[in-house]
Amino acid sequence: MQVERMKVAPDTVAYADGKHDRLIVEFAIPGAPTETIDVKILEDSVHLLAPARDIEYVSALALGWPVKPAKAEATYLNGLLRIEVPFKDPMEDAVKVAIKAGGTEVDAKRLAG
Repeated sequence: MQVERMKVAPDTVAYADGKHDRLIVEFAIPGAPTETIDVKILEDSVHLLAPARDIEYVSALALGWPVKPAKAEATYLNGLLRIEVPFKDPMEDAVKVAIKAGGTEVDAKRLAG
């Protein structure tokens, strides 16, 4: 039998660390047992479900800068879930484009167009 809990948004703060190379997200979820916390991270968002007594903390947080989800680390102490994840380098997935030498005719057409 599944228990129906009232859904509650936890107090949340998200900020860059002092070096601006990691995102820190903190959720206040007092009373949630560690083993029931379900947090998932994508490059652009964080999703949280955490049942606690007669409520369930829920949150979906859109991120303004992509992160590296596989490198996320989380700690939970005294009702505070703290997640640290490095920002993704914007050029990390960049593909180098090969450049072909063009003739004068090709270059003239590009300039005229």
